[in-house]
Amino acid sequence: MAAGGENVPVCSAEHGPRAAQHDGMRKDGGGDPYWSRPESRVWKVMLLLGTCLLYCARVTVPICAVALSTRFDWDKKQSGIVLSSFFWGYCLTQIIGGHISDQIGGEKVLLLSASAWGFLTVLTPLLTHITSAHLVFMTSSRFLMGLLQGVYFPSLASLLSQKVRENERAFTYSTVGTGSQCGTLVIGGAGSLLLDWYGWESVFYFSGLLTLLWVYCTCKYLLNEKELIIPIDYLMRSLSISKQTKVPWKQLFKKAPIWAVIIAQLSTASTFFTLLSWLPTFFKETFPESKGWVFNVVPWLVAIPTSLFSGFLSDHLINQGYKTITIRKFMQVIGSGVSSVFALCLGQTSSFCKAIVFASASVGLQTFNHSGISVNVQDLAPSCAGLLFGVGNTGGALLGVICVYLAGYLIETTGSWISVFNLVAAVNSIGLCAFLMFGEAQRVDTDSAYVDL
Repeated sequence: MAAGGENVPVCSAEHGPRAAQHDGMRKDGGGDPYWSRPESRVWKVMLLLGTCLLYCARVTVPICAVALSTRFDWDKKQSGIVLSSFFWGYCLTQIIGGHISDQIGGEKVLLLSASAWGFLTVLTPLLTHITSAHLVFMTSSRFLMGLLQGVYFPSLASLLSQKVRENERAFTYSTVGTGSQCGTLVIGGAGSLLLDWYGWESVFYFSGLLTLLWVYCTCKYLLNEKELIIPIDYLMRSLSISKQTKVPWKQLFKKAPIWAVIIAQLSTASTFFTLLSWLPTFFKETFPESKGWVFNVVPWLVAIPTSLFSGFLSDHLINQGYKTITIRKFMQVIGSGVSSVFALCLGQTSSFCKAIVFASASVGLQTFNHSGISVNVQDLAPSCAGLLFGVGNTGGALLGVICVYLAGYLIETTGSWISVFNLVAAVNSIGLCAFLMFGEAQRVDTDSAYVDL
């Protein structure tokens, strides 16, 4: 209970390796829990590459959707089932992944999950040749992929909240976050060429083998042997939120800023997933004579500098004395509001060039979310950022399932893509309004009534 009125994290329940990491701090013997600048630069690059490969694996099926539909004779509804099945798995491991990361360290969880999804990606085309139930198999494969990748961003949020200073978080997260655009760009460009030259199977081999190479390099050069060992008793203890932790969830989830960032996060995540899943098909069907590498590359190429710029601008304005919450909300207006305007324009144009411009603007401006709600979770509750990020992303994945499937249903029944982009704008607007009304940037995970939780 209380001890001298000291404020302590109400979500902190750390034991074992994670607690020792906080107590012992860095390997160089310093007492600073944050990465040094050289360490931060190296980890930033490796996490950017990891996020890139995460999306390479994730976008293999959307990139190959038309080829798979032709090969296995799927209609739009069946394609929607395969595409949306990823999010059913994705939503199930967000919270537990974030919680385990808060306990044993996000870097360990990242590497375990990457190893598993790398092997799955390589094996998928091999296994399609020994089964006749292709729809069931691909749906199950995407579901499992979702399970494995669901822990990634909560683990990343947990790791960065513990290792990166507050006034550097936006740029760090934005830099790492560009991996999502880089991955979509790489698989959109190289994947489109591989698809044309060698067939859809080569796209899976390319993505899976690169992921396994990244895991090997990260383990070999960034972590020592001791850091790679996860004691079984600590892992099992992390798998459940025990009574011993005494985390006051009821108090935490009564706070309006927590719900504001969760609602905004689930809105932006679900609309991003919808565009990620259906944009390749939109361009392929609306502009059948266009080159796949153009519409699969250009929007994500534009998103890389916009993401970096948003992070730099956010940290710069905060360092200039502007209130953190003001900057977070400003970034979110651009990320959710302005990007939705361009999404609506995308549904109204019949010009390929204008469609590329609108898609690039919409996807590019969405990256301002990295400097808005994505780091706001770390502002509010750094001691349990992984778990709370998992809660928001779980909601985003669940809504993503609905939106991705609903988009396919709307296309099939109305024969128009306008309804899809209207759906994206409507969902974004709900999340933006919630964040503007109730969002805050002050810590809510400290309480003088709790100590050593």
